[in-house]
Amino acid sequence: MSKKYFGTDGIRGRVGEYPITPDFMLKLGWAAGMAFRKMGACKVLVGKDTRISGYMFESALEAGLTSAGADVMLLGPMPTPAIAYLTRTFHAEAGIVISASHNPHDDNGIKFFSGKGTKLPDEVELMIEELLDTPMTVVESSKIGKVSRINDASGRYIEFCKSSVPTGTSFSGLKIVIDCAHGATYKVAPSVFRELGAEVVVLSAQPNGLNINDNCGSTHMGQLQAAVVAEHADLGIAFDGDGDRVQMVDHTGAVVDGDELLFIIARDLHERGMLQGGVVGTLMSNLGLELALADLGVPFVRANVGDRYVIAELLERNWIVGGENSGHIVCFSHTTTGDAIIAALQVLMALRTRDEGLAQSRQALRKCPQVLINVRFGGGANPLEHPSVKEASERVTKAMAGRGRVLLRKSGTEPLVRVMVEGEDETLVRGYAEELAKLVTEVSA
Repeated sequence: MSKKYFGTDGIRGRVGEYPITPDFMLKLGWAAGMAFRKMGACKVLVGKDTRISGYMFESALEAGLTSAGADVMLLGPMPTPAIAYLTRTFHAEAGIVISASHNPHDDNGIKFFSGKGTKLPDEVELMIEELLDTPMTVVESSKIGKVSRINDASGRYIEFCKSSVPTGTSFSGLKIVIDCAHGATYKVAPSVFRELGAEVVVLSAQPNGLNINDNCGSTHMGQLQAAVVAEHADLGIAFDGDGDRVQMVDHTGAVVDGDELLFIIARDLHERGMLQGGVVGTLMSNLGLELALADLGVPFVRANVGDRYVIAELLERNWIVGGENSGHIVCFSHTTTGDAIIAALQVLMALRTRDEGLAQSRQALRKCPQVLINVRFGGGANPLEHPSVKEASERVTKAMAGRGRVLLRKSGTEPLVRVMVEGEDETLVRGYAEELAKLVTEVSA
């Protein structure tokens, strides 16, 4: 059954445009409260990032939840993975995050966590959607929910992050530049790394409600790259607005993306005999990651793009490490969802174990050249189902003999076919991509 409002990562859109409006959030809070109450007593944690519309939506959700008889505990600005953690530790029925992640301030959205700190099951999301299409009611006055604020939420989460590295760990002598994207990590991230002994230079930690992700953070790395070089730092760490994505910069100012960070973490666990199975990436993970893991004898599988699918694959296989090149990295040894601070700490531990710098540690993964060509088509028959396109794709895949790959997929938002070829020889890869793109264009005409 398809969903009307929920996407792969909650509900998201432009503020003021349906459904990202105060009246919808009021109804959503009520529907969620009614759904959670069916599971018994209902306590819901609500956190948010730093965008200005968070205040408005927090109030609307609070009113809706309490009208359904749910008790609400407000966390204020906190990273998304912190809400997942605190939902578990407070034994709440659910956690709600008001955030649009790496998007600009004029977007916002809602993410839900179950009482286990995981994504909501599909059946619960469908129950909420069904309730959204029914008239809103209010429980009798004696059953209206209460609201409280958790004042020590930041401290609890800081200690949780620190517990993901061995007791007594010290990063003394390490100089780090941290870019907080004027987002939800602006308080907790600097504290975590300083309390573990590192010298920390902080960028983009003065949120004003409008500057979240504005030319900073994991989607805009230029500021961090320049600062790492200027400060003669050992490395830089960039978070996104809600703290579930991380990218890094080595001491030369070069960007180290999610594929490379995932490899560093997985290799360290493998060498210490703690990996438990293999690694989950996505359809967009660079072939170099797959080849580098194969050289270690580590299995690698690809999930659909989106941390929801990475997590589902990990659970299915009982594996513990996965992620995306965008920087969503899941470490099930420590937490239940993608957590940028915890992932960064695992990278630092891996560097410490090998006594290497980030620039040296990344060298074992040689990223393959990747060519992506977007081909516009006018609707009608799906060009990817055309026999000549299928035959050509199979022929190119066979020609690269396991040292390259082809990915043809339709865009979910535009009338485009994305033709992607990657392999070890850039000239060959470009030639194959152009050949396939031309063929898709011809059959689409």
